[in-house]
Amino acid sequence: MKNVTLVEHPLIQHKLTLMRDKNTSTAGFRQLLREISHLLCYEVTRDLELEIKNIETPMGAMEAKTLKGKKLVFASILRAGNGLLEGMLDLVPSARVAHVGLYRDHETLLPVEYYFKAPTDIKDRLTIVVDPMLATANSAIAAVQRLKDRGANNLIFLCLLAAPEGVKAFTDAHKDVPIFTAAIDSHLNEKGYIVPGLGDAGDRMYGTR
Repeated sequence: MKNVTLVEHPLIQHKLTLMRDKNTSTAGFRQLLREISHLLCYEVTRDLELEIKNIETPMGAMEAKTLKGKKLVFASILRAGNGLLEGMLDLVPSARVAHVGLYRDHETLLPVEYYFKAPTDIKDRLTIVVDPMLATANSAIAAVQRLKDRGANNLIFLCLLAAPEGVKAFTDAHKDVPIFTAAIDSHLNEKGYIVPGLGDAGDRMYGTR
């Protein structure tokens, strides 16, 4: 899949296995999601541009590397996206944040928007859209389109798990947006859930059903 980067770091794969286990507690799932988001953030920001800055260390002057350009935007697809967002903000606390509130109609599997808030200068920033699951991709496609409508033109989509059907649908809709994921699973079931997957990420994160 040309537009997909599979992040196969051993620590990510280990933590993902623990998250898949149905016996992992809500607290354990939430902690693992935060930890894995640190590692995924490291991978997805690997190619950020740097520039040279003159600074003074306690030992003297030097030219040092620093991130170039405006700060990133992390765009969370509510509600489960916040699990990745919080961990990523641990690493990049100065990032701007966008929220796209969508829920899936369980009859049609189509997304329904209920909230949207994004930086006004998003067109000048790299935007990393986060959601743990890329299943049907309906919500991800709608969220990315909403961000594009606001002016975002440099986007990456980051998730924990993807289904082949979701990858294809997303890529067909947004060929210009690369996908980063820790795993591509077998398929979707009749209810649009990833198999073998890890269940509903939002429910497991917040202890709801």
